[in-house]
Amino acid sequence: MKNPLQLSLPPGEPFADFRREFEAPVSAVFRAHVDPDLYVQWIGPHRLTSRLDGFDAGEGGSFRLVQAGDDGVEFAFRGVFHTIRENEFLLYSFEFEGYDTDEPSLEHTYFASLPGGRSLLSGHSVYPSVESRDQWVAAGMEEGMRQGYDRLEFLLAGPGRSGPPGPG
Repeated sequence: MKNPLQLSLPPGEPFADFRREFEAPVSAVFRAHVDPDLYVQWIGPHRLTSRLDGFDAGEGGSFRLVQAGDDGVEFAFRGVFHTIRENEFLLYSFEFEGYDTDEPSLEHTYFASLPGGRSLLSGHSVYPSVESRDQWVAAGMEEGMRQGYDRLEFLLAGPGRSGPPGPG
């Protein structure tokens, strides 16, 4: 992939930082994060299908995302949007419903324009503990982010371009 995901997991710190460039304008990348019809098409790894049981991308709005594999096993995630600045910034919580404890991460996502109609997505995730962050990593966080952003790149490229394998 031309624009690989860059993920940093500082040892001993409950953070994850990421960067990913896109061959699309910042407005399109931002919209794909707040428009439920677009979001559900790219979020997560190739091997899972996604559906939204709710998605209100306004300040104070919430979402519930359900993903399933070929075996029918479902994984649900939920969160609340706290701050939204169009084409610039999203602040929201993200929580896996399957953990024994309620340990949402707080996601800071930044959108920036680059020359040539390109954009940069960067983010900072804050977890309640290093152990919580490491649970996400062990569960396949990097694979899901990488494959999801690759699917987003293909989605933003428009019709007629074949995308990466897997369900939407």
